[in-house]
Amino acid sequence: MPTKLIGLNPIISDNPKILIVGSMPSAISLENQQYYGNPRNHFWDILYELFNQKALIDYQDKTKFVKQNHLALWDVIGACYRKGSLDSNITEEEPNDIPGLLKIHPTIRLIACNGTKSFQTLRKNVGKDELNHVDVIKLPSTSPIPGRYTKTFAGKVEEWKQILGYLK
Repeated sequence: MPTKLIGLNPIISDNPKILIVGSMPSAISLENQQYYGNPRNHFWDILYELFNQKALIDYQDKTKFVKQNHLALWDVIGACYRKGSLDSNITEEEPNDIPGLLKIHPTIRLIACNGTKSFQTLRKNVGKDELNHVDVIKLPSTSPIPGRYTKTFAGKVEEWKQILGYLK
């Protein structure tokens, strides 16, 4: 049996408007203790495109960028077992306390799910009444692993643009 994996703490500002949730960080991300730490993942490049930001190298600068733009990052799964990094290999998942985070941060207006697994896991573990009128959308995964609904980078950016309306 693989080792039990423990996720990362949320990155969150004082006034977040959008919570972006993944499923569980990849093996590379957990090893580096960085969200979207696999350099092949499109996450950071999509955000840079959306916010007209030049690419940042330092992780501290990336977390500052997230907070400055009223975003928060977390995962729907706080702990699990998984061989490798594929979502399909996740077993015995333990959800993070998304409703608790929403209570502490009532400024959050949107939960943007990065991919199908995060969306399905959120729906399974969080009831609509626990969302406090926060919208939930499923966005194409930023993972470099080709999936059933793989889109081009431009296609992903186009769909991710819908989060910008929640920042106004």
